[in-house]
Amino acid sequence: MSQICPHCNYARKADDSAPDWQCPSCEKAYAKAGGSLPPESLRQYAATPERSGGMGKWLLVLLAFGAAFWFGRPLLQQRGIPAAMAEASTEQPEVVLYATSWCGYCKMTREFFAANGIRYTEHDIEQSSAALQQHKKLGGNGVPLIVVGDQVVNGWNEQSLRQLLGPWIKG
Repeated sequence: MSQICPHCNYARKADDSAPDWQCPSCEKAYAKAGGSLPPESLRQYAATPERSGGMGKWLLVLLAFGAAFWFGRPLLQQRGIPAAMAEASTEQPEVVLYATSWCGYCKMTREFFAANGIRYTEHDIEQSSAALQQHKKLGGNGVPLIVVGDQVVNGWNEQSLRQLLGPWIKG
């Protein structure tokens, strides 16, 4: 009497709780030499073929999404750049900083520009009434107020500055 499953080569143990006609490991029905066949109602389950290829389909779908993401990145990155900046311009846009001498965020802005090689013009709104008027005309409520080309950034916002000045950042 064979104690090894013909499907998975599992060696049946004496303390296995599966019926004699079923493998305890893979649970497939088999007829042992001299043993009885499973009941007719259970034979249909034993005869159904296993599905295969499910993992390959998911791997193919994952690969397709990965390729779409990889090759679609340049298109997504261009959406974030303003239309005026999207043109192939090699010259950095004019950057104007309206600031004060004592402001910590103004200092962080100056350090950001210096660290990344950004050329800018600074106007102290406490020293120049013309600078203060221009600051108010641009909607300035505080400092720093940064103008990059046509875009106005109120306050210190490194993410916005990196987005607007991305092609010209050297750091």
